[in-house]
Amino acid sequence: MIIYAALFAFICFALAVLMNLWKIISADEIADRILALDAMFINALATMVLYGIALGTEIFFEAALIIAMLGFVSTVAYARFILRGNIIE
Repeated sequence: MIIYAALFAFICFALAVLMNLWKIISADEIADRILALDAMFINALATMVLYGIALGTEIFFEAALIIAMLGFVSTVAYARFILRGNIIE
């Protein structure tokens, strides 16, 4: 039963990643693109964690932590670049 729930969640998160990608491509304002990119990082993380649960390995959890840190830093850096024009002061 848990396999079916994991498969359903995997499909839902994969569709969410595709919808975020569509929003990144079709958004009018840059702020909407930044938010869609951040949401895409979160959905990709959830997909990776579900894949790790399905395989029963712990390496995907460590990779998800690294991607979470990179996603947060890249979102902050991109937003700072949009607001100020530079990243490092």
